[in-house]
Amino acid sequence: MNLLATIEALLFAAGSEGLQTSDLASILECSVSDARNLCQQLQQHLDDRNAGIAVQEVADTWQLMTRPEHATYLKRMAQTPMQTSLSAAALEVLAIVAYKQPITRIDVDEIRGVQSDRALATLVHRQLIREVGRQDAPGRPILFGTTDHFLRHFGLKSLTELPPLPATPEEKDVSLFVLPTEMPRD
Repeated sequence: MNLLATIEALLFAAGSEGLQTSDLASILECSVSDARNLCQQLQQHLDDRNAGIAVQEVADTWQLMTRPEHATYLKRMAQTPMQTSLSAAALEVLAIVAYKQPITRIDVDEIRGVQSDRALATLVHRQLIREVGRQDAPGRPILFGTTDHFLRHFGLKSLTELPPLPATPEEKDVSLFVLPTEMPRD
């Protein structure tokens, strides 16, 4: 097994938090000095091949970072609007989460009658919903709720500004919830 690739994968998965040398050593089941040496080798390997990413060490914590010379392109990417429309399924799930939060995936599935994993993942990725806790039940399922980003995108000051739910139980069609099919751009 290529330990440099393993460290690269671990640092990628750790994100901006990075990993301390001692944590890497524990995961790799090696000494701290061996873990540090491997990180330095990965650092050199990425430098030698002039990769778009680099390994940085700060306070004995290692993390992947983009190289400063690519900053212009990264800024352009950040300013490029994401796809603004959401699928009907994602809008249904978003409406359910907005009105019923905190809510588990299983409860969303039960309301919709179909699995909602993909729609939930899309909404989390778009930062419209987030994990707000765990239900005190077997398996400790994740509870989802809306974010401040959700409020900003739909021009709401608070959840109290959501339109009222239909009055009769027969009107369970979530398409009646008034959420725009396209999110306004910031």
